[in-house]
Amino acid sequence: MEPDGVHQGVLWELAEVLAKPLSIICQQSWLTWDVPVDWRLANVMPIHKKGWKEDPGNYRPVSLTLVLGKVMEQIILSAIMWHVQDNHGFMKGRSCLTNLISFYDKVTHSVNEGKAVDIVYLDFSKAFDTISHIILLEKLPIHGLDGCVLGWVEKLAGWPGPKSCGE
Repeated sequence: MEPDGVHQGVLWELAEVLAKPLSIICQQSWLTWDVPVDWRLANVMPIHKKGWKEDPGNYRPVSLTLVLGKVMEQIILSAIMWHVQDNHGFMKGRSCLTNLISFYDKVTHSVNEGKAVDIVYLDFSKAFDTISHIILLEKLPIHGLDGCVLGWVEKLAGWPGPKSCGE
């Protein structure tokens, strides 16, 4: 059940009727960076990951959010992912092996051109969990993300920022 009490099956059954008004809502949200408060609400469910079920530390929280909010998040995600195509972490169809193959290809190309190659490979445990998300957000324009994407992500996260794409 969704946090707003509407089951996602209802949205699926009424998709043809709701498509136009919901697309207008999403477009308006995108242009004004106004993320409805309900899109940030979630039912948090504990999901057992390993070990003894009696130990609360063996559970991870999973947030069940509104379908419409998830749709907008997927639109934003596709805009972001287009700009970070060389990344291999947490990407569908990418793994340590695809990262290694890509890396090997680049190193081989440089060596064949007679260039010096120095390599330092680091894997930081829990890196994303410990870095400031504000710092990450500040880095996104370097990768070509526009103001609408950044503004919408800021508003979704509840951070203060400009009021619309035009500012």
